[in-house]
Amino acid sequence: MPDVALFIVTTALLAIAPGPDVVYVLTRGIAQGRKAGIAAALGFATGCIFHTLLAALGVAALIRSSELAFDLVRYAGAAYLVWIGIQAIRHRDSFAMAEAGEAKALVTIFKQSIVGNMLNPKVTIFFLSFLPQFVNVEAGNAGWQMALLGVVFMLVTAVVFSAVALFSGWIGAHVRRNPAIGSRLNLFAGFTFIALGIRVALPDLASKP
Repeated sequence: MPDVALFIVTTALLAIAPGPDVVYVLTRGIAQGRKAGIAAALGFATGCIFHTLLAALGVAALIRSSELAFDLVRYAGAAYLVWIGIQAIRHRDSFAMAEAGEAKALVTIFKQSIVGNMLNPKVTIFFLSFLPQFVNVEAGNAGWQMALLGVVFMLVTAVVFSAVALFSGWIGAHVRRNPAIGSRLNLFAGFTFIALGIRVALPDLASKP
C-alpha cells in the first residue's frame, strides 16, 4: 500500500500553494459568496477523478508525448476560462446571485469548475508524475493504488479549497456591503477568469497546475 499519511501532507501543501485553481476559488468566494466558492472547490476536487483515471490508464502519457494533443487541450481549457470571464463581465449585474444560495447558479458553478479542471492538461501531466511516486510497486495493483491516491487527493483538495472558499466568502461578505464595490467585484471576477485563461495558455508562466 502507498504511504497515505505522507501523501496527505504533501497534497495539502500542494493544494494550498498559490496557483490558478486557488485563485479561481478565491475569486468565486469573494465575488459571489462562500456557497459559490465551495461549489467551485468541490467542482475542482471532483475533476481530479478524471485526471486520476487518465493517469491510471496511461492516457496522460500519450498526452505528454504528443505536443499537439497537449496544446489542443490546453487551448481549449484557456478558451473556456476566458469565456467564463466574458460571461461574468457581460452579466455582472446578476453574477452575484449565487450568494443567495440559488441551486441552479451553484450547480452551474460546480459544472464549470469540473470542466475547467478537466481541460487543464497540466493537471493531467502532474498526476502522471506525482501519483506514481507514492505507489508501492512491490505490493502490486499499481492501477488500484493510483486510484486510491486519486480519491485521497480529491478529498484533501475538497477540504483545503472549501476552507479557502469560506475565508474568501467571509471577506467578500464584508466588502459587498458597499453596493458600488460589489459591482466592481463582479468586473474583477470576470477579468480574473480571463487572466487565468491566458495563464493556462502560457504554461511557462507557472509550474504549478
